[in-house]
Amino acid sequence: MCQRLRSLVALAGVAVLLCGSSTTLAAQGHGKRYAVTRDKAVTVTREVLVRQGYEVVRIETDGPSQIVYYRAGNKGKGKGKGKVEKMVIRREAERVIFVDTPPAILVDIDFRLRL
Repeated sequence: MCQRLRSLVALAGVAVLLCGSSTTLAAQGHGKRYAVTRDKAVTVTREVLVRQGYEVVRIETDGPSQIVYYRAGNKGKGKGKGKVEKMVIRREAERVIFVDTPPAILVDIDFRLRL
């Protein structure tokens, strides 16, 4: 019973984080900004994607931007892998900006970069 209660509390916490971050993202319109190095942003993004079951296909450098190509992994269900998607980590002045990043992934990246 105690384990079930902990799971519900954790799920409620994640729901609150998702709701709060989605309103912030909608207000910004251009992505989430962080005062970290581009290398740290790429490292954290790779770790978050792998932990959430995605496969990082490749990371390309395009001027001051890093383009991360990823797809959903098999997850042991025999359904094959998902289509390749991309997100952009752009460098502007002293900040990195995440563009085209799904909210569920961005919440986890946000949490890891604030540690």
